[in-house]
Amino acid sequence: MLTKRIIPCLDVTLDRAGGCVVKGVEFLDLKEAGDPVELAKRYNEEGADELVFLDITASAHGRKTMIDVIERTADEVFIPLTIGGGISSIDAIRQILRAGADKVSVNTSAVKNPDFIKEASDIFGAQCIVTAIDCRRNTDIKNNHDKTILELEDGTPAWYEVVIYGGREATGIDAVQWARRAEELGSGEILLTSMDRDGTCAGYDLPITRKLSEELDVPIIASGGVGNPQHIYEGFSIGKADAALAASIFHFREYSIKEVKEYLREREIPVRL
Repeated sequence: MLTKRIIPCLDVTLDRAGGCVVKGVEFLDLKEAGDPVELAKRYNEEGADELVFLDITASAHGRKTMIDVIERTADEVFIPLTIGGGISSIDAIRQILRAGADKVSVNTSAVKNPDFIKEASDIFGAQCIVTAIDCRRNTDIKNNHDKTILELEDGTPAWYEVVIYGGREATGIDAVQWARRAEELGSGEILLTSMDRDGTCAGYDLPITRKLSEELDVPIIASGGVGNPQHIYEGFSIGKADAALAASIFHFREYSIKEVKEYLREREIPVRL
């Protein structure tokens, strides 16, 4: 049985020399959490399975992604490293992989140009291409008969709408349908973030996580909302995700990765300890 992966996510802003890891609620109200390379080293030592760096200033301000941070991290850390944020060209992917990253995560650029996934996958291989999908619940089902309607925890019917530019722009695109298409185009993984849950510490958005996990063949990384180890357990046991991404609980030392993995193992979730 494949082990479930625990992936700390470092939201990096490049407003200062060397970059700074930040964490906010629904992508706003950003609090500083530390130096990205030092945090990456700590997570590597604590037993993280992978790391994700998201350059959260890149899409918003058209910044080039952080080659320097990647190179410094790759020198110190020997677990898979995924980089996302503002990646919109084959040349950018090539630079990032050459700097030492193992995978890239594409989001807004893929929604605007879906063939970018296919082109990138054909050149670098599906294993290098993660499609990040940010979504929000939308309870307007009357005018959306073509959407995938799911039942929320309280029984309310809703569909999940893809949002881009860090959640600032709604697209009208159904997240389940978009995930299916991303898989068909050659994406090797889906990184699913619920904007309703991001930074809230209320737990993953389980209905959409479970739906994608059941519908798709590629691995689903659950993201957005972790407040404690129970939430990660639910992401695996109820959401059926392949990997769990979390930020705040690790950055601010509320829990260590080892503590989370021991909690999961006690509940018969297969993890690498």
